[in-house]
Amino acid sequence: MEPLTADRKALQINLDQRFFGTFAEIGAGQEVARHFFRVGGAAGTIAKTISAYDMTFSDSIYGRVGRYVSKERLGNMLDHEYLLLLERLSSKRGSDTAFFVFANTVAARSFQGANESHGWLGVRFQSSPLSQPNNIIIHVRMKDRDNLLQQQALGIIGVNLLYGALYLRDNPDKFVESLLDELSIDRIEVDMIEFSGPEMSHVDNRLMSLKLLQHELTEAIMFSPDGRVLQPSEVLYKRPILVQRGSFRPVTHVNVDMLNGALDQFLAIPSVKEKDPVILFEITLKNLLASGSFDDTDFIARADTLSSLGHTVLISDYSEYHRLTRYFRRYTHEMLGMAMGINSLLQIFNEKFYSNLEGGILEALGRLFAASVKLYVYPMSRDAYTRYLATIDDRELIAEHHELPDLVTAQDVRVLPHLKYLYMHLLSSGNIEAIQKFSPEHFTIFSRDILQKIRDGDSEWEKSVPTSAAKIIKERNMFK
Repeated sequence: MEPLTADRKALQINLDQRFFGTFAEIGAGQEVARHFFRVGGAAGTIAKTISAYDMTFSDSIYGRVGRYVSKERLGNMLDHEYLLLLERLSSKRGSDTAFFVFANTVAARSFQGANESHGWLGVRFQSSPLSQPNNIIIHVRMKDRDNLLQQQALGIIGVNLLYGALYLRDNPDKFVESLLDELSIDRIEVDMIEFSGPEMSHVDNRLMSLKLLQHELTEAIMFSPDGRVLQPSEVLYKRPILVQRGSFRPVTHVNVDMLNGALDQFLAIPSVKEKDPVILFEITLKNLLASGSFDDTDFIARADTLSSLGHTVLISDYSEYHRLTRYFRRYTHEMLGMAMGINSLLQIFNEKFYSNLEGGILEALGRLFAASVKLYVYPMSRDAYTRYLATIDDRELIAEHHELPDLVTAQDVRVLPHLKYLYMHLLSSGNIEAIQKFSPEHFTIFSRDILQKIRDGDSEWEKSVPTSAAKIIKERNMFK
């Protein structure tokens, strides 16, 4: 079945006598309201439309804010316009009408074309007359290089958002998927979504954000330590970033030790310490799909245990590290640090992962280390390193046999012979650094073993997991 067009959705809303409301749009014309006027029947739906482009006018209506294209500004718009609806229309039609406000504040492509094209869109709505309102807000990045095309895309996704709020809110998958009806991620990306209100209290916004990834509306989502969904630019903008990628199933003392060791060296860089670096735990979408499908319970378990450690969580669709650094470069040109184990380091130097790049591994590493990037590599015991090498399918990775020390560091790693001098260059230039501060007693901890102990009911697992995470795992009976 073909998805409804924006015009058909607008007409359906216009003909539905249950809903009546206001459209307030700033920054890219009244592109959403335009659909409702164009299809006919708008008098049955629209109480008012408004655009306040001049900052003085906008401030006088909605109050002053630090940034005009922001979640704060959107919230002020929804608050103001919804109160006006109730004040002016409740006595006349409140008993048989469900009111709504659609609002957006957008920075579309400027004449010079140098600005970031993005915006906040939101709906405040009653599901039935006299009920308390609910909110759904999204943040979008507009990718069209033409201002008129951006306005067109904004109009479509705005209609899709309002339609979804009124008719699809009880079906999360359909709601999220419908946001890009008539569009694609090549034109517009939805990188943040948030539900709130009395009828939305059952919604876990992290799961809704995960659906943005699942349905390919975005390539990365982010949560705060207290579980709130975050808009990436508001966290990462112009800040240094240290990230550790892993499965975290569950998070262990090794992960914490690795991150702390990398952080010590990261903060030793003067430009990092003075600019309040962002610390991230990252899980790839591929890792979440390792079992073949999404498991909401498993996802929430990982997110909750990581959040208990007090750091932000990033879920991305960037399997290759060079794609992850490119994502960060949207928001910052400050130093990037990546904490990893030797196994991840060897994967970076595995050429089979770059067959899609014309320049192969040289192009991938060029992108990865393009500017201000350091890999901080956690050591392994000789036995663990030897066991890991035995599992590698590409036997040529260990073609160069050599005497291994008891403790294997980044200095001791061997790559393919024709990549040897490239690896040595990255070591000598400081792009790859061995983590200096670590706890050898953690070297025997492996997440897969801990997971099995949890499932077997062996309480020994608790000794290998941070206290705050272990408490949550036991209280909520996770990872069973």
